[in-house]
Amino acid sequence: MRAIVYTAAGGPEVIALRDVPAPEPGAEQVRVRVGAAGLNRADVIQRRGRYPAPPGWPKDIPGLEYAGEVESLGPGVTRWRVADRVMGLVGGGGHAEFVVVHQDEALPIPAGMSLSDAAAIPESFLTAYDALVLRGRLQPGDRVLIHAVGSGLGTAATQLARRLGAGSVLGTSRTGEKLDRARAYGLDIGIDTSHTGFRDAVTPPVNVVLDVLGGPAFADNLAVLAPRGRLVLLGFLLGGAVQTDIDVILRKRLEVIGTAMRTRALEERVPLVREFTERVIPWFAGGAGAPLQPVVGATFPMSEMAAAHAFMEQNESFGKIVLTW
Repeated sequence: MRAIVYTAAGGPEVIALRDVPAPEPGAEQVRVRVGAAGLNRADVIQRRGRYPAPPGWPKDIPGLEYAGEVESLGPGVTRWRVADRVMGLVGGGGHAEFVVVHQDEALPIPAGMSLSDAAAIPESFLTAYDALVLRGRLQPGDRVLIHAVGSGLGTAATQLARRLGAGSVLGTSRTGEKLDRARAYGLDIGIDTSHTGFRDAVTPPVNVVLDVLGGPAFADNLAVLAPRGRLVLLGFLLGGAVQTDIDVILRKRLEVIGTAMRTRALEERVPLVREFTERVIPWFAGGAGAPLQPVVGATFPMSEMAAAHAFMEQNESFGKIVLTW
């Protein structure tokens, strides 16, 4: 099979498209022919040599999500049949023509949805749902602040927060145009951080913060939280070092919650996939509310992966970057 391979740690020039052995499905596993796959910041960080794949996943083939069709079944598979359309998260290996996953980790692709759109769902929407509902315990009427609201994760979290009954959805971006576009997905208040910090703009305080910025935003995140508020840390794009007085955490009885999807074991992934399948997948068809929409900002052929990485590093994309075979 063809696969994207990182030949070393470095810039986009270390990315190569090579022929490698196809993985074989084991017990209760399915092999999926990948039609499209998302590109994530984690892929870029791994390419730079700072985010290795967890044990059990390919070390040099990146890719944390996929969308495609079941191509073959391992022994004991009962949930899927050949040609079923599926999508999902993996610890690595998604940027290849085939990927092998446990049958209980795969998600059904919503009816009528293209593989390109489906590839924009797993990492963004599963992460956002886990952060808002399971970690942040978002309640109807809560105010939520979402950093980097124009990203794939940000656009997913905005839609989910609105669907879950958030009282107000606030978001930050360094680009006013992205804030304007995010309003179509449920953003109430946009904060352009290219001109000012977000601390003074968040009034009244919020109940939940989803943060991918890291250390430089930590003190301000604590400051804008209401008593008993929850700060969910999903990344540290601006660095991980923190220097702040933690008194506010005690005084306001705040919770600081760290989470990562990639390193979770099968036993943790399966219950999330099951809950997401039952509760959230139907929302892409609408039902009692506006349908959820995967937001694809740019699409590249897999052979142009280096260009896709360079585009992501320019920080100009809105929504997800998707690669197709």
